Amino acid sequence: MTNSVFRVGVVLAKRRLTSAWASHAWLPHAVLPDAPAVAPWTSLGQDGADELFYAGATDVTLNASATAHYRDNLTSGRPSLWVALRPTGGEEVEVEVAAVTADPYEGEGLTEGVGEIVEAVPMPAEVQAKVAAFFEAFHVERTFVKRKRDRADPEALGRKGRVDGPMGEPRKERS
Repeated sequence: MTNSVFRVGVVLAKRRLTSAWASHAWLPHAVLPDAPAVAPWTSLGQDGADELFYAGATDVTLNASATAHYRDNLTSGRPSLWVALRPTGGEEVEVEVAAVTADPYEGEGLTEGVGEIVEAVPMPAEVQAKVAAFFEAFHVERTFVKRKRDRADPEALGRKGRVDGPMGEPRKERS
């Protein structure tokens, strides 16, 4: 199988909450087309009420078997990357980037993880170009073939003749 791997930087937002149960929430905010030379968990400033942090670099893997999914994403009108965050239980760093994917169906599947936070963020133009180039290089159009079931044999459904009892012995005919 043919794969392509490239690195992106992930920016998270620490959103203040007005809740009795939690003071803040971590949310994916953006993906940078390249991994900058910045230490992970560097504060990037404010965006409204959210404090932005560079969470670090992570790999995005493109698989040749999912090229149709990438096409669906690129032609959707809002190409996105799905970022999944996993709680770490730590006091200082409470979350980590679990995955970043360009496959919308894989992104949907990531939402089924217990405790994970998954959000779609806009795909940068540079990443769109990489995904489009991968699609052009490896996409093979596959036609949909609907399978047909074998027809049932009516003779096998209505057996005629003697039927054996539960232990294999012949049943007694009633008179």
